[in-house]
Amino acid sequence: MNLLAVETSCDETSAAVIRDGTVLSNVVSSQIKLHAEYGGVVPELAAREHLRNFLPVAESALAKANISAKDLDAFAATQGPGLPTALLVGFKAMQSAAFALRKPFFGINHHEAHLYSPWIFGTPPRADYGSFQPNISLIVSGGHTMLVFVKARMRHKVLGGTIDDAAGECFDKSGKLMGLAYPAGPEIDRLAAQGNPDAYDFPRPLIHDANDDFSFSGLKTSVRYFLRDHPEILENGQKVRDLCASVQAAIIEVLVTKTLRAAKRLGVTCITASGGVTCNRGLRRELERACHRRGYTLRLAERSLCTDNAAMIGIVAEQKILAGAAPSGLNEEINPGWALA
Repeated sequence: MNLLAVETSCDETSAAVIRDGTVLSNVVSSQIKLHAEYGGVVPELAAREHLRNFLPVAESALAKANISAKDLDAFAATQGPGLPTALLVGFKAMQSAAFALRKPFFGINHHEAHLYSPWIFGTPPRADYGSFQPNISLIVSGGHTMLVFVKARMRHKVLGGTIDDAAGECFDKSGKLMGLAYPAGPEIDRLAAQGNPDAYDFPRPLIHDANDDFSFSGLKTSVRYFLRDHPEILENGQKVRDLCASVQAAIIEVLVTKTLRAAKRLGVTCITASGGVTCNRGLRRELERACHRRGYTLRLAERSLCTDNAAMIGIVAEQKILAGAAPSGLNEEINPGWALA
């Protein structure tokens, strides 16, 4: 079975071809440079760029997989959550293709796709569920931070999420306060590697609360007031690196502590993590250390699959087909606020 999947939920235009669990191609066109000028994603510009990039990206994915449109057996696209105008581009294009070629179409939840991306690996990438076990999954990105209990394949329950800002948003907005270019998260990670994480003490919101929710707006505000009272720090390179390390340490400690606490409470010995912030080297390192100390299994999404991509959309769509799920209706609409159940 050959399946073409697309992802256009935010600022990456991506298309991938999946065949029997193997990712034959996964093409991603990023809009980071376009949105950097504005310090964040501008929905109208994102939609325009998706329209501009969609056909070249899809054609490239088919060419890399060495197949043509007539060889496709099914189509899939992100249905939500995401930016409405951005979602529309990929979702309606795949609905139209499925209608024209009389093939089934599947609308996929973006969060669910991230949930299973840690099980895609190898060269070429392939979904390998042979070692699958119940796990606590951390999905952490610029727009989302949540903990999910994955009981079995395609069976999961959301334990908690952010009540305000996501961890990635806290990274980016804290970096913006420091004068770092958008997206600031990767730059904070780079500078933090040469800084002292104990130099400055920032709050760890909700870290002692028994629930599985997150909150990062207070930490972001704390950084703002700290810089208001100590503006001279931004004139000293080493102090900026120390500040980055301290902010990053606060965010990571919350993420790791709450993830491991949920695993212990539910008697689960496998942790997975995905989403754009999972590219952060400090987070990957601390998750590895924490899981090693407890004898837990850790599965981190490959860096190329942490950010938005169509491969994870296609893999989940294929799993749904194999499980006998009914196709999405060709008259269905996008679901920008689609919450993971």
